Amino acid sequence: MLVTRRVAIGALSAAALATLAACGSDAGGSANADPSSTLSGEVKGAGATSQADAQEAWLNAFMDVHAGVTVEYAGGGSGAGRTKLIEGAVDFAGSDSPLKDDEVTSLADWGVVEVPLYISPIAVAYNLPGLAQTHVNMTGQVVAQIFAGQITTWDDSRLTALNPGVELPATPIIPVHRSDDSGTTKSFTSYLAAVAPEVWTHDPDDAWPLSGGQSGDGTSGLVSTLRSAEGTIGYADASKVDETLGTAAVGTQDVFTALSAEAAAATLEASGLAQDATDTRVVYEIDYTAQGGYPIILVSYLVARQRYEDPEITSGVRAYFEYMASAEGQTVAAQASGCAPLSEQLRTKALAAISTIGS
Repeated sequence: MLVTRRVAIGALSAAALATLAACGSDAGGSANADPSSTLSGEVKGAGATSQADAQEAWLNAFMDVHAGVTVEYAGGGSGAGRTKLIEGAVDFAGSDSPLKDDEVTSLADWGVVEVPLYISPIAVAYNLPGLAQTHVNMTGQVVAQIFAGQITTWDDSRLTALNPGVELPATPIIPVHRSDDSGTTKSFTSYLAAVAPEVWTHDPDDAWPLSGGQSGDGTSGLVSTLRSAEGTIGYADASKVDETLGTAAVGTQDVFTALSAEAAAATLEASGLAQDATDTRVVYEIDYTAQGGYPIILVSYLVARQRYEDPEITSGVRAYFEYMASAEGQTVAAQASGCAPLSEQLRTKALAAISTIGS
């Protein structure tokens, strides 16, 4: 099902979100169109649903200026997007986790450009009527114990000790996870494995490692599952969590940080590049212990080939990536989704990598 431009994503069904697309230009054209633009053709992307609001804003603004090109973005999850890029079914992918080694190898003949253009906190969100506006404090240890099934009620002493004065109910805790392969799951499980390895003994992965339990397909599906029952708790891109759900403040025994775009950006700024990062793969190793930051963050990447057979696709992908990374593009995304704009240092690295598309 194709969704036309400027339809609010929040009003769409999960099925509609799975195939977000946009027409090339509005009837009658756009007052913002650049008559000197030589871009034409179609550019197709797919992947992380966390980026959906940002992608809608990006592609609408981009096509307002470049009336001759059509950009489409389908959801489906990070794993599906990376697979489609490797198979040649799409021209770029959105992924909430970096490419795996075998995926980089699969794209070796084409080259890879991988840049972090969407940064947002991952909310530990819960459905507790009466506490939606209260940031329940949780340490990383407690978050891991909840999702490992070791803390099973909201009035467990390990939670109440962190929340003096908060009336936590005896309601059973119902953990909710993603049912699809998701980079958000990998980011979340990376955090759990880093801060509570004695509790969370599973390797970080796109797939949820525990069997059973409640789940949801895609970001919207997980949030919908959270809303369906009292006592649920799950993890999702913060931009998709509205005021009907509460969100945890996460930290240590002494300092807890509520989620915000600024706090997410602070964590990334304190982190370093991953060991396998290159000039064209700007991938990060997150420092989950960074002081002053919200520790559970989503660094969502845009992934393209360096080389395409079709010169129209080459030009279209490079121009679209340059727009997403630009100061204007980051402002547009932040206004649409609440994500954290790139720092100038990170933008410089990203644009240098993007400039190699077509080289």
